[in-house]
Formats: sequence, C-alpha cells, structure tokens
Amino acid sequence: MPTQRNRIGNRLSSQPPAAVKRATRQFPIQRTIQTLEEGLRAVNERVAELEGEGHDGRAMEVLRENALDLARQIDELRSVLVEQAKKA
Repeated sequence: MPTQRNRIGNRLSSQPPAAVKRATRQFPIQRTIQTLEEGLRAVNERVAELEGEGHDGRAMEVLRENALDLARQIDELRSVLVEQAKKA
C-alpha cells in the first residue's frame, strides 16, 4: 500500500472528493475556484500516483508546474473575493 505523501497545492487536496460539496448558490468566481480546486486535486492525485511508482523526470516536473499554476490561479481568485468583501 503506498504511503501518503505531502502533495503540492492547497490544503483541500488531502480531502476525499466526497467531502467537498457544491453549494447550491454560488457566485461565478466561486464556481471557478471550485472547478480549479477539482483540477488541482486531480493533478495532485496523479503526481502522488506516479511518485509511488517511482517516476521522476520531465513529466513529473510538468505536472508539478501545472499544480503550482492552478494553485496560483486559485489564490488570485480568492484575493479578488477578499477585495470585494472589503469594499462591501
């Protein structure tokens, strides 16, 4: 059985998909964040899977870069939400 490794990305990556529920009413930016988080979770799972198989190379580097890019996009959108909340 593979060991659990720290994953690149946000803290939600360790939650099982069933634990993340979609709210019934969200703003478009929140839906975008949730979609990006799901993509990040999938990339993190793939990275962990490949690491468990001992893969290391260009493909792993690209996957890690993709995970960082998704996390960066999520952070940017969250900061937009914070700025909107400050204005309100």
